[in-house]
Amino acid sequence: MSKFVYVDNSNVFIEGQRVAAVKNGNALSIQDAISRQIFDSSYRLDFGKLYSLVAGNGSSNAERAMLFGSRPPPNDSLWAVAESAGFELVIVDRNLSNKEKKIDTGIVTAMLIHAFTEADASKDQFVLVAGDGDYVPVVQGLIENGFTVNVVFWDHASHELQNVCSTFISMNSHFEKLAR
Repeated sequence: MSKFVYVDNSNVFIEGQRVAAVKNGNALSIQDAISRQIFDSSYRLDFGKLYSLVAGNGSSNAERAMLFGSRPPPNDSLWAVAESAGFELVIVDRNLSNKEKKIDTGIVTAMLIHAFTEADASKDQFVLVAGDGDYVPVVQGLIENGFTVNVVFWDHASHELQNVCSTFISMNSHFEKLAR
């Protein structure tokens, strides 16, 4: 069995900072953190630990492990760290309004291409590290075509996404282990 792993970097990072704000008492709940835009900017995700959680120990368990995100500033070492942890990087430029675009559709496209060209529904599984409800159609479609699709994200992931996937794995229970 091989795993095909897809990570929405901004989604997991930003929402992790919200979870951290709740854990350290700066927000009353995740809903409070979201509504009042409260983040713990000191929280950092360890990409090696994330890779181990989602792909398993040893790179032989992941056929592909892709990390999608926006082009960082030139002095940002995040992407080098993620790459050394085992992730294939997909970096896109922000639009003229400095908004992140093409990440969700890039992940969906990669999942579908790999489902049709590299994966075997009878033995391989997909792992999505994202919490947006926008991923529901691709997850549902892959499952309807025989694939196992696990979602790994913070507890406040879209309920519809949690319900449609094969298995939902909470990152909240791994919060301390995933911190750097």
